[in-house]
Amino acid sequence: MSTHAAETELTIYSDYVCPFCYLGRRSLARYQADRETPLEIDWQPFDLRSGKRNADGSIDHSVDDGKDDDYFEQATESVRRLQKKYDVEMAIDLATEVDSLNAQVASYYVKEHLDYETWLAFDEAIFAALWTDGRDIGSEEVLRDLANEVGIDADEISAALDDETLRDELTDEFTAAQQAGVTGVPTFASDGHAARGAVPPEHLQRLVEGDT
Repeated sequence: MSTHAAETELTIYSDYVCPFCYLGRRSLARYQADRETPLEIDWQPFDLRSGKRNADGSIDHSVDDGKDDDYFEQATESVRRLQKKYDVEMAIDLATEVDSLNAQVASYYVKEHLDYETWLAFDEAIFAALWTDGRDIGSEEVLRDLANEVGIDADEISAALDDETLRDELTDEFTAAQQAGVTGVPTFASDGHAARGAVPPEHLQRLVEGDT
């Protein structure tokens, strides 16, 4: 659990396999760099693979989710445009074969049971592992490595991945996001207002600070 109260909190609904979530966080980092007071992230998990996940964690592309070849082509173009806009290098543009459920379980455990700074370091490490290094964040071995890198006992992560109660709690979080009206990620929310997508830093500033 968080051990301190930040001056301001920004809620972010996101899924690690969403490239726009990664790019949105890079935009947020730019905004945070210009802030004089702390801005704490309240991460709310979202499941982009719902309905397409096989029991072994592989992705069932035969499920019709409305995303065809044209969609993925446009998404790739948008990702590359935002990479240039935010000066971000990415190893991959999309992660259609990667399932983030294990990563979200591990991250949720750290968020709920360890301190905020440790969660944030782990969260950023997961994003970087996938989008900067092209690693499979669904792998327990990868998650254990990332845990070690940020000072978390890797055995805690393995235990979390085996905890069915924790997975049930995470499923409840996915449901809560849907009930809150979140239909896509990233969604940034603050003080009753929201912005969806990898919006620019100035947009995030207006959302958080209420500037017009």
